[in-house]
Amino acid sequence: MGANWLHGEGGLMKNPLYEMSKKIHLKKYFSDFSNVSLNTYKQEGGKYSPKEVDGAFTKVEKTETFGEKVSKMLKADKNKNDDMSILSLERLYHTDPKTTLEKMVDFYTFDGEQAEAPRVTSLKHVIPMAESHDYGQNAYFVADDRGFESLVHLLAKQFLSYNSKGFVNDHRVKFNQVVREIKQSKSGVRVITEDGKQYDAKTVILSPSLGVLQSDLITFVPTLPMWKKRAISEFSIGIYTKIFLKFPTKFWPAGNGTEFFFYVHERRGYYAIWQHLENEYPGSNIMFVTVTDDESIRVEQQSDEKTKAEAMEVLRKMFGNHIPEATHIMVPKWKSDRFYQGCFTNWPVGYPQDRHDQLRAPFGRIYFTGEHTHPRLFGYADGAFFAGGDTAKQVINCLNKKTS
Repeated sequence: MGANWLHGEGGLMKNPLYEMSKKIHLKKYFSDFSNVSLNTYKQEGGKYSPKEVDGAFTKVEKTETFGEKVSKMLKADKNKNDDMSILSLERLYHTDPKTTLEKMVDFYTFDGEQAEAPRVTSLKHVIPMAESHDYGQNAYFVADDRGFESLVHLLAKQFLSYNSKGFVNDHRVKFNQVVREIKQSKSGVRVITEDGKQYDAKTVILSPSLGVLQSDLITFVPTLPMWKKRAISEFSIGIYTKIFLKFPTKFWPAGNGTEFFFYVHERRGYYAIWQHLENEYPGSNIMFVTVTDDESIRVEQQSDEKTKAEAMEVLRKMFGNHIPEATHIMVPKWKSDRFYQGCFTNWPVGYPQDRHDQLRAPFGRIYFTGEHTHPRLFGYADGAFFAGGDTAKQVINCLNKKTS
């Protein structure tokens, strides 16, 4: 439901998470988007010709090419706060999507990566997309019974105790403790949990999602200063929802070049990106569709049965009325889950670099970390990996200075 893809081949450098996945032989499968132009469906049925789809991709590729050049210019500009949205760039170079097909390809390229639309996304800080730029375009879908989280356990085993069943068995780790209040003073920090337990420390590293920081789940005493509140509130967290459907039988084409299907609708991002799991889990008869942003919020607020009915209507437009009804549906509720309140962050247009420096800056004895604090790889698991290491070094240096 959460993180699925790893980038790691053909790029300028090696992705440490991808290298870790090789060490533990994590099962992952190459995601083949190459033939999606053969599998792009019209709103009322039938397919677009490959030539039409390729034309839409050519247009968005021009946006990315122009975008890299303009982004480089903006970064070199003496006015450090100068920025523009990706949509503004598209308008400037006349590559903004006009047809429903072009809007669908635009959605796949940008919303499908940032979980938010080009009109609200910073060109300067998002283009080129750091993950694929650094580690290559090839994406690998993790489909291992141990889950993506096995990478976290691989790291944790370097300093935590585990039992014979593979579970953390270390008294230093406190599970199922909901932090509700953090009090700091000149002498230290006290963390108070929902069930009234208290934990005292010299310093605290705080790593909830940006959505949690933007909510009232955690109270700070003294309250966070305005510069910190503003840095938190103005950054953006997107919602990226994979809706899983299980069927009694497979009715979609399988084999090479059939993993992904696009559905083009007049409403941007309406049940647009489909993927079957026959490659990863043969015989599972499972497909999932990706929605983002406002569509994610909308499906969270309605019943799963209503969502299933909408998805089935789309699938019947794509594959015909003869297809079977889905027997099961799973809809993650990222926005309404108080421990997430979103999925991953996106850099909003006009959000200056110095404000992001404030976002990741400590407040007294409280240090902030997470994917949202990484200056380039925000929104990605490897961004969280690097940010965590950077914050740990900050704390160690701080403690060493105080004891020297």
